[in-house]
Amino acid sequence: MSVASAARARLGRVTWVQRALLFGLLLAAVWTAWHTSSLTHRMLKDVVLYIYLPAALATLHGRRLGWRVDRRAVRNTLLLALFVLPFYVIGSTLPSVRAFYPMWGGGLDGYLPHALQQFVVVIAAETYYRGLLCVGVKDLGRKAAFISPVVYAFHHLGKPPVELLLSGPTDVLFGLVDYESDSILPSVVAHGGGLALLDWLVLHDPVLPPETVLRTLSWVPVPL
Repeated sequence: MSVASAARARLGRVTWVQRALLFGLLLAAVWTAWHTSSLTHRMLKDVVLYIYLPAALATLHGRRLGWRVDRRAVRNTLLLALFVLPFYVIGSTLPSVRAFYPMWGGGLDGYLPHALQQFVVVIAAETYYRGLLCVGVKDLGRKAAFISPVVYAFHHLGKPPVELLLSGPTDVLFGLVDYESDSILPSVVAHGGGLALLDWLVLHDPVLPPETVLRTLSWVPVPL
């Protein structure tokens, strides 16, 4: 048997789940090494790495990444959005969050184009984290939702400490909801809509008294 034939034989024994996870690890490494300086460049980078390439891999293998909408997905989208809403409202009053957002700067004058570009970034992120690494590998069962929290948290380094603290549990929650929905719609709406709301709230006076919020959350083990 030739070297090429042996290589093809070995490759044929690699399962879809193994290929998806290895490809996901490669994408994470490239994403980390590829630095961008603006929201537009970040959007283009994420579309290439997190949408086009995972979609191409899934298409070649006859797999889906959760790009579907049905009644169950819509129901779970509404439930997840309602669940995360208080977190965004409360978070918008925290000094560390108000100092960090909106990401890539911006104000009310450029809010809409900024929000639209950011939403594309969210679609890309959810296609990667919840699509390729969760819904796309449903063969693993519900434990697929526990694949990406470490990478997801790593990519939140540099953000407000409370956001980093919540990133792992949020990743698992979004993954489980998308897994049960067989769709990434719930996490796309909760994440993308939540960020748009957060930016809007941060650009206005706090809806809750910051002193009261800080006093209530004084038990949280990270700076707020």
